[in-house]
Amino acid sequence: MTYNIHRAIGLDRRFRPDRIAMILRDHDVDIVLLQEVDEGVPRSREQDLAKELALELDYPYFAVGHNVSLRKGRYGNATLSRYPIVRERNIDLTMGERKRRGCQHTTIDVEPVTGYTQHLEVFNLHLGLSAWERERQVGLLSRTREFADLERVTPCLLGGDFNDWRSRLRVFFVEGMSFRCATDRYSRRGPKSIKSYPSISPRGGLDRIYYRGGLRLLSVDRCRNQVARVASDHLPLTAVFDIRPD
Repeated sequence: MTYNIHRAIGLDRRFRPDRIAMILRDHDVDIVLLQEVDEGVPRSREQDLAKELALELDYPYFAVGHNVSLRKGRYGNATLSRYPIVRERNIDLTMGERKRRGCQHTTIDVEPVTGYTQHLEVFNLHLGLSAWERERQVGLLSRTREFADLERVTPCLLGGDFNDWRSRLRVFFVEGMSFRCATDRYSRRGPKSIKSYPSISPRGGLDRIYYRGGLRLLSVDRCRNQVARVASDHLPLTAVFDIRPD
């Protein structure tokens, strides 16, 4: 799942982490990519949201990549996992004086699923608001050691809030990096992203999941839980994959 939880502050302007927890519990996925996750911020009662959600929902492993520091507290991306996170790093994607952005990279040991030693590389990102900024951020990410050193057959997921209203980044990932987009739906006019924003009446496919390597997409869907329409300004997207040997 990828889900921009908007600090657990809903469209009704109420801080309700219990709604986020209910949505995550209903889907019961193995790996959750969250964006806009607060830690120690007054607006979210100074809670450590990633830790609280992980504990409440019995995710034994979680990692947080802080991007923005506030006067009190900070926030960024968080990854919750049923399987061991064996490596983690936060990659700075900030462009100049623009708002700080980042991509959290985790390596997840999925041996319990496959029965043999197997790692899944996961990138959880939140890109900027302008087209030129996003294009540069993708270029920067592609040159990082964490990304550039990966063989294209290695199972890899890349998800998050891309802020890519016009799908201009698809060509970078699909043609330039050999990814497939799990959250595309196809018609005679070509691929269309599943709409996830704004949650109350989605008009844009800002949230995406890309994949490559030893992964086979089985299904993908947008959350249909009515609570999700108000719990955040984004809707969560879920994708189910079969993982195969390298």
